[in-house]
Amino acid sequence: MRKYLLQFKPFLIFISTFFGVYILLTVIYKFYLNSFEINDVDGITSVVGHNVNQLMDLFNCDIKIFKSIANPYLEVWYNKKYTLRIIEGCNAISVIILFVSFVVAFSGKFKTTLFFILFGIFIIYLLNVIRIALLTVLLFHFPEKEHILHGVLFPLVIYGVVFVLWIIWVNKFSKYAK
Repeated sequence: MRKYLLQFKPFLIFISTFFGVYILLTVIYKFYLNSFEINDVDGITSVVGHNVNQLMDLFNCDIKIFKSIANPYLEVWYNKKYTLRIIEGCNAISVIILFVSFVVAFSGKFKTTLFFILFGIFIIYLLNVIRIALLTVLLFHFPEKEHILHGVLFPLVIYGVVFVLWIIWVNKFSKYAK
């Protein structure tokens, strides 16, 4: 048994670090979410909605984003038509937690790891804001394509970018890159 533990030590360290960081960050995030009232929108989701509004204002879009009166989400009105809603799950925090957990599990030098995590969080966040803005415009014009756009295309892009970031991290910066 000891022989196998030594043989698989790098894998076991990776798995335990990944799940440890993932569980820790998820628990912290859940505590954060529990600090809001049931019908309230959390602060991160509100900031995402504000950034989507700012991005679309850059392109002179007729956009209005505000909190729903009775529900815990943001309503997005595009060209005076209710187009979509931004819920807590749209703020990309779950994707960011997954990304950070993987990078920490394959950590390299502290400074490099920290900068790559911050860079990755920025890229994921920015991509998510762009995703919501594009989804707003596309669903306004093609509401019948909601499943393919929201359920397939945009998750493929987000997770594809995260995967590419992981590949770059493992091959260029992690302690295993050498």
